[in-house]
Amino acid sequence: MTPEQRAIPSQTSKDGELFLPDFCNIRVVFLVVLIAELLAFVLALAPQATASDLWERLGIISMFVQWVALVNAALLCGLRPLLKSQRQTTVAISSFLLIQLVTALLSETTLRLAVYVGLEQTLPAASHGDFLLHNIAISAIVSAVALRYFYVQYQLKRNIEAKSRARFEALQARIRPHFLFNCMNTIASLTRTQPALAEEVTEDLADLFRISMTDDGNEVPIHDELALCRRYLNIEKLRLGERLNIRWEIDELPEAATVPSLTLQPLLENAVYHGIEPRQQAGTIEIIGHHRADAIEFIIANPAPKTSSNRRNGNHMALDNIRERLKATYGDEASLTTETVDERYYVAIRIPYSSTPAPSVNLSDNPSGPRL
Repeated sequence: MTPEQRAIPSQTSKDGELFLPDFCNIRVVFLVVLIAELLAFVLALAPQATASDLWERLGIISMFVQWVALVNAALLCGLRPLLKSQRQTTVAISSFLLIQLVTALLSETTLRLAVYVGLEQTLPAASHGDFLLHNIAISAIVSAVALRYFYVQYQLKRNIEAKSRARFEALQARIRPHFLFNCMNTIASLTRTQPALAEEVTEDLADLFRISMTDDGNEVPIHDELALCRRYLNIEKLRLGERLNIRWEIDELPEAATVPSLTLQPLLENAVYHGIEPRQQAGTIEIIGHHRADAIEFIIANPAPKTSSNRRNGNHMALDNIRERLKATYGDEASLTTETVDERYYVAIRIPYSSTPAPSVNLSDNPSGPRL
């Protein structure tokens, strides 16, 4: 049994995911080169040698190690579409054996090339077989450790995504009843005086809950997310009346821009719950959105909350959850920050611009219900 069989359990890739990094990415290739050079330093420093011999030895080892590393990276890049359809165990074993095969072939090629050009004296004073076995043994140890590391990182990412999804569902389960009861009271009050408006509010509420209950964390067009936000604010405006003022400042956003489903609406729900409801006087929620070359930026501002600890804890839970969702989707390219300035509470989100089209949920930017 190979080290990968013990290190990586039998598991099928999820939705074509692969625990190996994308060796077609220039950043990953740079890391491969850097790690290979560090390995070359270690191998060059291992035996006792004079200063002049050390640099000569380092140059030869670096050339060989970089050659092996880059050839393997190129092959794993080219084979990535094929590996995506395989089980994780198969991917690990195949990658491990491929690396050993490449190491053996390049070791043999190096020996023959050195003899051909008359540089055999620069190679270690060992037999042909010992040279091959030495290189393959080092390659086996390094590749086993690397593959194990890649798999642990992959599992960690999946665990973060699962935890984020669970916290998001728990947060929604706590907020939905509060919001639902308020909406039903609003609809009940409109039924006799404004039945047509009550029907429109009911449709808005149905659409809002349909999207939230079927959310699977996928990305949606940003215009659909904004339309959902408008439907939510339409309902809250009817309930809170003049106590709630809304100011939109949204630039022209690219049609292909996407955002994880239910990223902005929970922030607006927090703004109403923490910034407007506890106040007796009127308050304003600002929604500001801009397109900045390679990113979409949003700022949501509301009166600074002066609430009980339970409300503050709920707010932190929502923010932490959305922050985790952004990190799981975009890594370090996305961010969520908060700040209180002059009794105004600001939440700023930065999302990298993606031109990949996302399926629409068929929400119009001009939803039914009163316009804000």
